[in-house]
Amino acid sequence: MLEGKHILLGVSSSVACYKALELVRLFRKAGAEVRVCMTPNAAKLVSPLLFETLSGNPVYVDVFSRDMPWDVAHVSSAKWGDVFVVAPATANILGKLAQGIGDDALSTLYLAFPGVTFIAPAMHTEMWRHPATQENAVILKKRGARFIGPEQGELACGDTGLGRMSAPEAILEEVSRFFHSQRSLDGKKVLVTAGPTREQIDPIRYLSNRSSGKMGYALAEAAAARGAQVVLVSGPTALDVRSEVLLKNVTSADEMLKEVLSHWDKADIFIFAAAVSDFRPEKGSPSKIKKGSGELILKLALNPDIAAEIGSRARADQFLVGFAAETENLKKYALKKLKEKNLDLIIANDVSQKDTGMESDKNAVMIFSRKGLIEETGVLDKRILAEKIMDIIINSLEQKRSG
Repeated sequence: MLEGKHILLGVSSSVACYKALELVRLFRKAGAEVRVCMTPNAAKLVSPLLFETLSGNPVYVDVFSRDMPWDVAHVSSAKWGDVFVVAPATANILGKLAQGIGDDALSTLYLAFPGVTFIAPAMHTEMWRHPATQENAVILKKRGARFIGPEQGELACGDTGLGRMSAPEAILEEVSRFFHSQRSLDGKKVLVTAGPTREQIDPIRYLSNRSSGKMGYALAEAAAARGAQVVLVSGPTALDVRSEVLLKNVTSADEMLKEVLSHWDKADIFIFAAAVSDFRPEKGSPSKIKKGSGELILKLALNPDIAAEIGSRARADQFLVGFAAETENLKKYALKKLKEKNLDLIIANDVSQKDTGMESDKNAVMIFSRKGLIEETGVLDKRILAEKIMDIIINSLEQKRSG
């Protein structure tokens, strides 16, 4: 299941840390390579030598170890790992991770690790329920951490309640499911539009909008990471995209439509994340318009609606996702666009908010299918939101196939 995968396992000082030994065994049996890091207190409960024996790798406990003075362990391991699993995770380590405190091997490795983190809490019921712990869990979830448990059951002190670490088999299953989902778009062709368009008034002036392209680029990368062949049709942005994404740069709405139409019959999934200018000057000037020429009146013409154009042509086996950027009546206008443009999903966001939406690294959206509201996300980093949207697209595709 995990052949060739690199798993970082962080072990903190819960009595449940003995279960992490079984977790190492299960990961290795499934084909993964495992590197373990431990907090100093966890190393007092279970010997690092046991983890070294089971993993076949040195265990990282001391940030200041001089055994390998040339190797910055939390940096090199962060680059090596595909996922980071913290099991067990105490209330203390949750607080450190949430607040960005890096004062031991586990917390420094977390801060250096750019990928997906799984967290399996283990603590007394009252510690788990404490408002501080709950707030830390919310912070970590918003950053994309995936929680496994805790579960109801008998605790180390003899009490029974919520706080028991999930079984190693359950953690293995969740991590395996993640890797399976990462290839869930193998063989699929995905077309994403992103960024603004620019409609020339004269050689140095244009009509446009505030779109940065960050949402569309994040979606293109999320689709590529899951195995899809991705074409990204982008208006002018300052962004880079991973090499496996085929980038097609355009400027105007007409150019974007032409590029999309050249790929439309080959694509399985369309994601229309571009903020296409609704209007263009009816007649652009071939030379710079001088201020001394008097009052300037621009006569505007409607640009093509790219999503609606593809929606009118779409086959039953194609899946269309649109965006609705609104400042009022968000749900009403989103559902209207969903129906009129023949979309399968629409992502609606309120662009009147100051810290989300256009030009921001964050967004808060409502996701609708033809059956109604699927999810209202709250404020998320756009990269995390892109993963969530891809999960919903994949689930919706499976439902569409099944009936």
